[in-house]
Amino acid sequence: MSTPLLEGVRVLDLTNVLAGPFAGYQLALQGADVLKIEMPGSGDLARQLGADRALSEDLLGASFLAQNAGKRSLTLNLKEAAGKEALLRAVRDADVLVENFRPGVMDRLGVGWEVLKGENPGLVYCAISGFGQTGPMRERPAYDQIVQGLSGMMSVTGTPEATPLRAGFPVADTLGGMAAAYAIAAALVRRARTGEGALLDVSMLEAALTAMGWVTSNYLITGRTPQPMGNENFTAAPSGTFATADGHLNIAANRQQQFATLCRLIGRDDLLADPRFVHPADRKTHRDQLRAEVEAGLALRTAKEWEEILSDAGVPAARVLSVPDALGLEQLAARGFVHRLTFPDGRDRPLEVLGSAIQVDGEPVGPAGPPPLLGEHTDAVLAELGYGEREIEELRANEAV
Repeated sequence: MSTPLLEGVRVLDLTNVLAGPFAGYQLALQGADVLKIEMPGSGDLARQLGADRALSEDLLGASFLAQNAGKRSLTLNLKEAAGKEALLRAVRDADVLVENFRPGVMDRLGVGWEVLKGENPGLVYCAISGFGQTGPMRERPAYDQIVQGLSGMMSVTGTPEATPLRAGFPVADTLGGMAAAYAIAAALVRRARTGEGALLDVSMLEAALTAMGWVTSNYLITGRTPQPMGNENFTAAPSGTFATADGHLNIAANRQQQFATLCRLIGRDDLLADPRFVHPADRKTHRDQLRAEVEAGLALRTAKEWEEILSDAGVPAARVLSVPDALGLEQLAARGFVHRLTFPDGRDRPLEVLGSAIQVDGEPVGPAGPPPLLGEHTDAVLAELGYGEREIEELRANEAV
């Protein structure tokens, strides 16, 4: 087993729900010691969120379990002086602090960037927010759906008849968390070379826009306003989702050779000479007619059969799967992507979570342990920070932890 990429890096994770916890989880997966700092009694709001009501009532909501494996939980009341002092102690030995409060909250608590930088000049401080720490919208509340709408994502999702439409998962939160994890890793590289800490300001809105690729660049560079196109790919045709004998298949025959191969395999070589489809630009103009012709050929076999036939011939193609079917793919099993853990409270059922999308030195990367119970590691972490047993008892008596 190779050395984890972030072994020896200590991260203070003051985040809630998804964007911040997702960032912290990516760091934990790569070996960082992530201390999740939570409010006593309630903790991360995600502990109360998820499809299983009983888990949420036990402060082990599915939303929490998915993004916090391998972390340790320390409860601190940052509204109490002793709680703030404990955080400052932790900061002195930390490498990274991540928070996703609204801009200004950490300053009002007396533990903002300037204060923490004074305690640890090499600290990498990452603030994740809906719109960033500056600008006229900085103090607005923001959730994933708010950002999806404001970024323009919803305006190009769905069909012209069914837009606006949100993505079926919290894509803006996830993108914000991934951007934060990347920025933190980059800042740690600079610190290793120069000793400098960093103040990182991550905007979910900007992360969403950067991820929209050609949708934004086509407008910025050509002035063309993007339109919703359903399951079609506006850059090429035939490229989209097609009906088969028993289900749907995504095909991306974007290159001429791929189009020719597709036509041959579905028994429609005649399409290559059809004046509507000879040139790539004509195929986009007549994409609806082309779809009908292609689907007539695809109707002879199942989606799984076509996936194998087309893929083997070099035409990108794959079935449209449900989430359970996707998670059951042999490809993911072969790469060890889904990890089985024990529940933190010992209940008799397995806990499955996703690992990293990145393998390191040929090995899958997963969490070092299960998600923490609320405050599970408080005494151990405080002891690491130099608190004695009596001091810890006093902190509890004063409701600082």
